[in-house]
Amino acid sequence: MKRWQGLAGVVAAALLVSALPAPAVINDSAITEAALPRKLSEFGFFAGPGATDPAPALVAYSLRTPLFSDYAEKQRFVYVPQAARVAADAEGRLIFPVGSALIKTFGYGSGAAFRPIETRVLLRRANGWEALPYVWNSDLSDADLKVAGTRLPVTVTRPDGKRSEISYAVPNKNQCKECHSSAGTVVPIGPIAANMDIAPAKAAAFRKRIDWAAAPIAASGPIWNDASTGTLDQRARAYLMVNCAHCHNPTGSASNSGLFLNYGAAADRTATGLYKRPVAAGRGSGGREFAIAPGQPDQSIMIHRMGSTEPGVAMPEVGRSMVHEEGVALIREWISSLRSE
Repeated sequence: MKRWQGLAGVVAAALLVSALPAPAVINDSAITEAALPRKLSEFGFFAGPGATDPAPALVAYSLRTPLFSDYAEKQRFVYVPQAARVAADAEGRLIFPVGSALIKTFGYGSGAAFRPIETRVLLRRANGWEALPYVWNSDLSDADLKVAGTRLPVTVTRPDGKRSEISYAVPNKNQCKECHSSAGTVVPIGPIAANMDIAPAKAAAFRKRIDWAAAPIAASGPIWNDASTGTLDQRARAYLMVNCAHCHNPTGSASNSGLFLNYGAAADRTATGLYKRPVAAGRGSGGREFAIAPGQPDQSIMIHRMGSTEPGVAMPEVGRSMVHEEGVALIREWISSLRSE
C-alpha cells in the first residue's frame, strides 16, 4: 500500500511540474532583425500569463529615483546576450551591445495583485535602438504591438488612498523617440549605475560584465523621497534628472530651451534654471519671469508647469495625465531653500 501511495505522489508531482509553463527562452533574432514583432511573446521575455515569469536570462532591476508615470508600478528587466560586455560612460550611464533589450512593464497593484497594462521594449539593433510599445490583452495571454499608441480607462489609487479615474496614455512610437532622443538618435534614459538597484541574486554577476574604463563603479545615488539617502539638494536634482533631463540636456529634444537638468550641468546656475528667463515666454510661463526663482516656488515656471495637466503647459509633456503631488512638493521645498541674490 505504501508503495502505491509513494508512486501516486511521484505521478502527482510529475503532473504538477508538467502543468507549469516552461521557462521562457529569449529569441535573439526578434531583438536584432528589422521586423517589428506583432506580439510580445515573440521575444520570449516571459512565460505564462502576464509578465510574471521572466526568462532566466533577464536581469531584474529597479530605479532608486524613478520617472513618474501616473503612479504606475513598473517592472524592469535588462537582457544582454551571453558573453557580451556592457560599457559605462563618465556619468555611469550604461552602454549596451547589439542584441541587448530593456523591458519595462507598467501596471497597477503590487505583488501578486499587480496587473500589467503595457510593456515597452528598447531593442539594441545594429543601426541603433528601436522603441516599441505593447498593450496586454484582457486575459493577459499576450501583449499586442501598438505603434500608434492608445488610451485606456484606468482607476488609480494615490499614495494617500484617494482614487482617480484617468485616461491612461500608451505612447505612440514617435512619442517614444521624443523622450528617448539624444542628438537625433534613440537612446535609453534610465540605466545609470548610481540610480539602479539590481536584483541581489544577479547583481554581482551582472556588474562583472560592465567595463568601468570611463567611470569608477558608482556609489548608490539618492532616493528622491528618502531623506536618509541624500541632502534636499541631492534628492531634488536626482528627481529633476530622472523626470526632466532626458529632454532638458544639451543633446535632448528640449536643448533649444537652454534649461539643462542633467548631472553635468549642475555647475552652471543659470543653465539649471536659477534666474533663467524662458527662451519663448508664452502661456507655459504662466506670467512668471524665471524657470526657478530662488526662495519663491510660486513665482517659478518650473512649479507652474509641473503642477499643471493642461496641454501646452504641463511638463513633462508626455507620459503623465496626473500631477505628481509628492514630486512637486519636493521641488517646492527645494526652491524655497535656495538663497535669492
